[in-house]
Amino acid sequence: MSAIILACPRCASRNRMPIDRLTGDGKCGKCGAAMFNGRPVELTAANFDRHAGADLPLVVDFWAPWCGPCRTMAAVFEAAAAGVEPAARFAKVNTEAEQQLAARFQIRSIPTLAIFHKGREVTRQSGAMPAGMLAQWLEAHLPVPG
Repeated sequence: MSAIILACPRCASRNRMPIDRLTGDGKCGKCGAAMFNGRPVELTAANFDRHAGADLPLVVDFWAPWCGPCRTMAAVFEAAAAGVEPAARFAKVNTEAEQQLAARFQIRSIPTLAIFHKGREVTRQSGAMPAGMLAQWLEAHLPVPG
């Protein structure tokens, strides 16, 4: 039985979880939080690398509160998180609050979605997308966990 390493959505501690238990109700070994809750995780400079470096693919929405297309995209992104987890972790980075992350990844327009897997950026897409287009983009680019 193979296992993957993933970060807790609450405390960002690394946890080892058997792949066949991803659809279960796994809890963090440190804080006891559910490993999956169907909602995007808020990322900061302090916890970004723990999530991006995990074996579980990470889909990140780089956004800002003043951005109209970002607010439109938020509902689509949250619905995708509920439908795709536990095949991937979904997260949001507020580029206004986390300017160093936005600079690190050279985010020039928002919203920008990026997929990370095992510490590396796989792909990115700028601009708001309707649900169907987001689903197609995820299907085409989302790596298999592990």
